[in-house]
Amino acid sequence: MPPKRRGPLQTVQRETDDIKRKVDALVQQAAKPDASDRTDTLERCKELQRAMEEIMKTLKKLSKADEPAPVGNYDQCKREEEKRLLTLHERLQSLALQLQPHEETAGPSSSQTEQESEEENSDEEDESSENEDAEEVVQDDYDDDDDDDADSGDEDTDISPAATEQGSVSYIALSAFTGEEEGDLSIQKGEVLKVLSKNKDGWWLAQNSKGQKGLVPKTFLKMSAPQDSERENEDDGESEEEEEEPDIKSSKTSNWNTVRKAVNEIDATDVLSAMGAIPPGFRPSTLSRLLEEGKSYRASHFIQPKLSQSQLSFKDLHMDPDSGKVHGRPSRVSLTLTLWSCRMIPPPGVGLQVLSRHVRLCAFNGTQVLSNIHTVRATYNSKSPKTWSFSPRMTGMLPCLLDGDCFLRCDSESPDLGILFELGVTYIRNSTGERGDLSCGWAFLKLFDESGAPIALRTQELTIHGGTPFEKDTDMDTTSTKRGYPTGVFQQMLLSRKIPKLVVKLKSVNTRSRELLNLLPDTIVGSLSTLHLLATYRQILADALLLDRVTMYNADLICSSVLATFPEVLDQPDLMDAFRKSWAESESNLRRSDKRDIKVLKQMFVSVYMGSVFPLLYSAEMPAPCWADEGVESQRARIIYSPSQKTSVEALLSPQCSHQAFDITQVTYDLISTAQP
Repeated sequence: MPPKRRGPLQTVQRETDDIKRKVDALVQQAAKPDASDRTDTLERCKELQRAMEEIMKTLKKLSKADEPAPVGNYDQCKREEEKRLLTLHERLQSLALQLQPHEETAGPSSSQTEQESEEENSDEEDESSENEDAEEVVQDDYDDDDDDDADSGDEDTDISPAATEQGSVSYIALSAFTGEEEGDLSIQKGEVLKVLSKNKDGWWLAQNSKGQKGLVPKTFLKMSAPQDSERENEDDGESEEEEEEPDIKSSKTSNWNTVRKAVNEIDATDVLSAMGAIPPGFRPSTLSRLLEEGKSYRASHFIQPKLSQSQLSFKDLHMDPDSGKVHGRPSRVSLTLTLWSCRMIPPPGVGLQVLSRHVRLCAFNGTQVLSNIHTVRATYNSKSPKTWSFSPRMTGMLPCLLDGDCFLRCDSESPDLGILFELGVTYIRNSTGERGDLSCGWAFLKLFDESGAPIALRTQELTIHGGTPFEKDTDMDTTSTKRGYPTGVFQQMLLSRKIPKLVVKLKSVNTRSRELLNLLPDTIVGSLSTLHLLATYRQILADALLLDRVTMYNADLICSSVLATFPEVLDQPDLMDAFRKSWAESESNLRRSDKRDIKVLKQMFVSVYMGSVFPLLYSAEMPAPCWADEGVESQRARIIYSPSQKTSVEALLSPQCSHQAFDITQVTYDLISTAQP
């Protein structure tokens, strides 16, 4: 029987296996203390790197059509091979750095020599920039990234000729630094290091007293005496760490006083940026500010009926005369999506305590927010500080605030219609107790292509941009993506892995969900777990406005606690969770036919709402909701899920329960003030 023909992907897999065996053997050989010929090992390391680049180029060109026989999960297998090659490439990079002899690392490489020859003139004019860079503290590197791309040659001055003859320059570590990647050198505060070479990206090759070599951020290093006396008059920004390290801030007291005087004159984010507490690209949160301005961008506003142009009827609320149900209205965009994860998001610096990491999303046309703003809180693991995830696995019902499954409807005819995602953090300053909201970047997913056709419903990896959607694109923290990797396919793939990304999956809507979505307003965004409740509320709203009114021109107050207060509950996720829990318990007792009977569902909606949520809404013991306040959230949870909260009659008449003073708005629905014009 003739042997089976080997496919191109299988050939690449075998070649990768062979490369892995050689890399493992090379690492073991380099680890031996009696290894004599380090030059030969380094040369073999470079040969393996070149071989891996050729394999990667071949792999990138492969397609499923090249295979002689069908291959299951072809794309996944191809991605796994790419990851294997990248991992092996990074190991070889680290190994090559360790094997590099002292004489070779002390002098500049050929590529560095070319760069330094081009920058020699500019370096002579800006010798003082070396002292400025050495004096800056950890987080100031974030602030300099946006402005130094064009001047990086001036900033990264060459080592003086006298020092080059000796092979290195001594520097003192201003603060401790823990290496995050292979090839980094962990240092301690006050440790004396020898700088062997300087890269334009701000990562310098240094060696400690134990002979260990690695890359260190230049802003962690300070040139040793006698140059220190020349920096007394420097006028640089000061970082948050200088507040905690008085021994290195004496020369900048005057500048810090200037910053403190300007706190009341400029934005708080500008202050934090000047102090190095936040990375570049961070801005005051645009969507959080819109939410604070009132109810115009809240779900409670968009769930209300919209009036027609004459304002004598409703534009998005109609009854089906045959069934007596709300007439479903398809919208231009009606889809569901899932937030998967955020990768490589730079964390805020020291001095800030993060209270919440979240993503806010809304319909957007490039210039205007078109829908309500929906918030999904991310879960965070300190072991992966740059990764956010959503929808954690947990027992019981997942809170809607953590649920990454969302729906979006929008009827805008704009050709630039899409979804705006803003990554945000709510923080508190340790020194002052000041709270604030920052945008960590934003992404925009356009829902229609240039021809006007809807985009494919699939998983999207969206690049996170710095700044705000209304300003020119601003770079995020790219200090970790500017390493000195060789040019070629590996550099591009390594850099793409370090660019901040938001992973979103667009999904088609099933028949049942589509029916419910069509009952909602033409434009609204929300959690998919609340969809059935919103649809039932719209049915009750239609009954009150279209069937039970004396005439369509009557605008008197409508006696209904459900209509009057449910929109307010919609803006409080913890109360919505309590409502969902009570609804699920009651629905489990229904027969299958009753679960499809709209009359039964409307009656149950009113009964469950009045028996579970309405008494909590006006309880005097219930604190007002406060975003990202753990104390308030815990206190509200204790009251919401207290065993005493059983039925409305017991709660309202019990002498142990106190309530807010009665107001007519608690039981009356005002059509004139709530309907959207």
